[in-house]
Amino acid sequence: MKARRRKGEPVHGWLVLDKPAGMTSTEAVARLKRMFSAAKVGHAGTLDPLATGILPIAFGEATKTVPHIMDGQKSYLFTVDWGSETETDDSEGAEVATSRERPETGRIEAELPVFTGDIMQVPPTFSAVKVNGARAYDLARDGQEFELSARPARIERLELVEQPDSDRAVFEADCAKGTYVRAIARDLGRALGCLGHVSSLRRTRVGPFDLKGTISLDKLMEISHSAAGREGLLSALKPVETALDDIPALTISGSDAARLKRGQSVLLRGRDAPVITGPVYATSNGMLVALGEVEQGTLRPTRVFNLM
Repeated sequence: MKARRRKGEPVHGWLVLDKPAGMTSTEAVARLKRMFSAAKVGHAGTLDPLATGILPIAFGEATKTVPHIMDGQKSYLFTVDWGSETETDDSEGAEVATSRERPETGRIEAELPVFTGDIMQVPPTFSAVKVNGARAYDLARDGQEFELSARPARIERLELVEQPDSDRAVFEADCAKGTYVRAIARDLGRALGCLGHVSSLRRTRVGPFDLKGTISLDKLMEISHSAAGREGLLSALKPVETALDDIPALTISGSDAARLKRGQSVLLRGRDAPVITGPVYATSNGMLVALGEVEQGTLRPTRVFNLM
């Protein structure tokens, strides 16, 4: 019996892609999987095709830390075009309503506190929300009628950055997981009586990742075709534990690391044992070993890593 042929090489780490406009997040992942010849690749937080900016890409064992990135705060810079509402709540959809009204600066700023903090938000019709097991955007494309219920969202900050002219306004927002910027534009336009939709959207932060650490597809292609080749591509990756910067790190011995990898708990003892409770990640000899929970001096592994 022939051994199953492995598809791709073991590659581990995070790549902070600056996604170009016009590409889906799934397409970006497929491109990078081929480029790196990687066995396993995923992303943390979908970006619409219209959007640009930070798309965190997880390779190999980094996929085990995706939930930590998904739960992190996200920041956006976006432009709202006033005067029309579209079926997709952005410029890619057909107009469904128009208005001749245009909001003044003071009126816009007075409305922003209503959209800040814990709010209820109806997701866009063209979104990945599931309706009876089907994605809303698939139902919408098929012309099926349905209604989405309002759900909790949290917007930490929403600020008016500039108004290039009476037809447009640029905003910055810091949002929690599950918040739709397109819905902010739609609802703000309705509240102002002028209607609105997103015409440009750039994600500027996802958890620990910001624009300073991004790399473009064009730059990656350039590296892949240079003398550096594969080694150059691998050097663009950030360590798996980059996603875990919001929880404490714990250094353990090689024998304790072996126990954790077998799914066994480890007793933190001795004079230098850390006084800590809650989630941690454990390393041994500079290598990430496991995620776990510390309770009453015992580290219980919840996820182990195989970084070889």
